[in-house]
Amino acid sequence: MPVINMAALRATLSPGQRLIGLDVGTRVIGVALSDVGLMLASPYGGIRRGKLAANAAEIAAIARAQDAGGLVVGLPLSMDGTLGPAAQAARDWARALSDAAALPAALWDERLSSAAVNRFLIGADITRKRRAAVVDQMAAAYILQGALDAPAAAPG
Repeated sequence: MPVINMAALRATLSPGQRLIGLDVGTRVIGVALSDVGLMLASPYGGIRRGKLAANAAEIAAIARAQDAGGLVVGLPLSMDGTLGPAAQAARDWARALSDAAALPAALWDERLSSAAVNRFLIGADITRKRRAAVVDQMAAAYILQGALDAPAAAPG
C-alpha cells in the first residue's frame, strides 16, 4: 500500500474507526490510539521491535481488537526539515508495514517528540526507570495528537 497524507488517511476510515500512532525506535515501537472521534490520542503500549512480519502481525491484531483503520507513523526529519537516512528508513519501513498489516499509513513529523515527552515527564517528577517504561508510547501519542490536531489540508 502506498503511504498517503493525513487527509487521504482520514478519508479511508469508516465512521467510528480509530487511528494507531507509532513511534518507531531501534528497540521499541511505541503505540498510541486515537478515540473514535479522532480528537484525542492516548498511549497504548509498546512492542519490542523485531522482524517486520512479527511486528506487522502484532499491529494488525491491535487494529482488529480496537477497530483501527489506519496508521500514523512518526517521520524523523532532520532539524532543517529535510529527509535524511533515518527518515528514508522510516518511510520504507512504514510502506512495508502498511503492506504487511494491510492498513493504510501516513507519515507525521516526529522531530523532538521524545525530547518533549521526556521534558514533560521530568517536570512531573517521574523517575528515570518509569520514564524509560512509558516514553515510547507517550511519544507515539504525541505524534498521533499532532496529526489529529492538524488542519485537514495539511500535508502528512
